[in-house]
Amino acid sequence: MTPEACAASGNGWVELWNGRDLDGWRVSGPRESWSVGDGLLACGGAPSALLYEGPEGRSEARNVELEVEAQAGPQSRAGVAFPAASVESGEGFEVCIGNSAQASGCGSAWNRTGSLQGISPVFKQLVADGEWFKLRILVQGRNVQVRLNETLLVDSVEAASPAESCRQDQGAIILRWYGEDARMLFRSVRLRSLPDHPAAAQPAAAEDEVQRRIAQHNRAGLPMLDLHVHLKGGLTLEQALTKARRDGMCYGIAVNCGKGFPVQDGAAAAAFCESMKGQPAFVGMQAEGREWTSMFSLAAAARFDYIFTDAMTWTDDHGRRMRLWIPEEVGTIADVEGFMETLVARTVNILEREPVDIFVNPTFLPAVIAHDYDRLWTEARMEKVIGAAAANGVAIELNNLYDLPSGRFVRMAKAAGCKFTLGTNNTGPDDLRRSEYGLRMIDDCGLEAGDFFIPGTGGLKAALRKPEAFRKV
Repeated sequence: MTPEACAASGNGWVELWNGRDLDGWRVSGPRESWSVGDGLLACGGAPSALLYEGPEGRSEARNVELEVEAQAGPQSRAGVAFPAASVESGEGFEVCIGNSAQASGCGSAWNRTGSLQGISPVFKQLVADGEWFKLRILVQGRNVQVRLNETLLVDSVEAASPAESCRQDQGAIILRWYGEDARMLFRSVRLRSLPDHPAAAQPAAAEDEVQRRIAQHNRAGLPMLDLHVHLKGGLTLEQALTKARRDGMCYGIAVNCGKGFPVQDGAAAAAFCESMKGQPAFVGMQAEGREWTSMFSLAAAARFDYIFTDAMTWTDDHGRRMRLWIPEEVGTIADVEGFMETLVARTVNILEREPVDIFVNPTFLPAVIAHDYDRLWTEARMEKVIGAAAANGVAIELNNLYDLPSGRFVRMAKAAGCKFTLGTNNTGPDDLRRSEYGLRMIDDCGLEAGDFFIPGTGGLKAALRKPEAFRKV
């Protein structure tokens, strides 16, 4: 390394790339995948990696913070790995760089910039392709933090760190290029040492079974994404995001929109979406009642990342509007079979006509008949609902509040090609759990990564597929 490249830039930062050439870096893979010009380091073409080992062959990579300034092109995918023993070892942490979905490399094709591969995913795109950003990665003891333009995305304390063995010695810093018909630019790579973190001296925290399953699914690339989280009962956005980071999950924050609910017009919808701008969480519209499409324009609804609804509010054949979770509105159900036929018909109509991405609280029954769930939800009735969902591209929620739908329904929906989502449906901070029911359904029904819906992937969102459904302005 040249003296200039090793010079500290203030606040303990050391520039690892000199801005002129690859002095101090070793290429592993095709050399032509890397080029330098106009003060920028570019990568493109075949997969390749750059390994920085420092003036004496290895870098001090224990209790450090690494900062990378980068710009990602469409469908490009790279990773920053450290502390690592070598390019080939696979040891250490790797943080993904890539804003667009469906590109291969660095974990799941859904992982966006800032994902800590196999540990803590980020599914929301927070920077645009072609936009410069700063990615800061901190490793102190067992604590790993990732910030994108100063927004904290990952704050993980690992019980069994994949870099634990590397931390006992010095480790390498690696820039990996995964090779697509795309291009990525870097203009700064710098490092600084940090003091020991208190967590380093503490015994490793024991994982419970749920945490182990979440970690296992993250490593396998299943999207641990809960799209039905509400800021209710005093739960703040920061509390929700802190819990998501701790659990190794991502959230979609949803607001109730419709008659008698917090958001009843386009202005309120726009205000909510604006309040969530730049946050590492998807923004969802919970469409309430059957009149919601007459209350909101396409422009208002399309601001949300996704829309979901349920079949818990509808009007019967006698013109009586009821909410199925309120016993007083349901009353006595004298003709249970007739009620079920109406429920199925209303559900199918919702799935066919309303512009929704997800069907939540699926197969919910009023308390007065819920004890007879397995008999009332016959195969024929399930087939009608599942058929309508599959034909209209509506994903099925695995609902944690009600433990719905049944495993029979999930297996039938999977066979029909339906996608699924995880959904807590919390009423406050105390019941914001970890999608335990969804985790169980993943295991019991053999769900895989490709069985899940993620906003922003798989084509147009429902609001744009069915624009004619909305109130005209």
